[in-house]
Amino acid sequence: MRESPLKTEEEFAEDGQYVPNETDPLRWLRIGWEALRGFRFLKKYRLAATFFGTARCSFDDGVYKDARDLASRLSKSGFAIITGGGPGIMQAANQGANDAGGTSIGLAIELPNEQGVNKYVTDSLSFHYFFIRKVMLAFASEVYIYFPGGFGTMDELFEILTLIQTKKIQKIPVVLVGAEYWAPLLEWINDTLYEKGGAINMEDMGLYYLADSVDEAYEHIMRSIPGKKREQER
Repeated sequence: MRESPLKTEEEFAEDGQYVPNETDPLRWLRIGWEALRGFRFLKKYRLAATFFGTARCSFDDGVYKDARDLASRLSKSGFAIITGGGPGIMQAANQGANDAGGTSIGLAIELPNEQGVNKYVTDSLSFHYFFIRKVMLAFASEVYIYFPGGFGTMDELFEILTLIQTKKIQKIPVVLVGAEYWAPLLEWINDTLYEKGGAINMEDMGLYYLADSVDEAYEHIMRSIPGKKREQER
């Protein structure tokens, strides 16, 4: 991967040459360049599935095995597998794709004292700005798959649901894997957001699908991607 031809704002500041602020042309140039580079990178993958989930090894081993197995099955069915490139669920999904001989992509974020993408990634791109990386993750795939995670996973889930709800992106499958983890949240959405608060519509609860197994998630995805299941059965 090529290095950025531009210095970061921090590098300029360290040189005593530059104090970043929101109106500087250099900052806007870097933002535009990162966005262009990201879209060009993703354009070569015509069919992809993005996996979200915890970067920590804090859940039962079965959660990571399920992420690996689902990524492997989708990879064998022609999907490129996209993650944030980190450890935990992301690494499990990248491993599944890699072990299946498929395309294993990491969209990483540049952070101090971080080692970069996990060892199972076969193609990657790193971003300086979190929000540009989020844009790339939001426009990357034909299906978005969520395994258990923390604040970051919740942020990414509600971002995608909001984009679909407001028709900023087309309706695409959003699959939540693991009923034990996701059911309490979905119950709260139904009872508090919908019934008590009226903050969402009934159809908004149809924007996501809860799957309690790899088989169920896989079958739903294949049904939801036009023509994909028929192509696989030929």
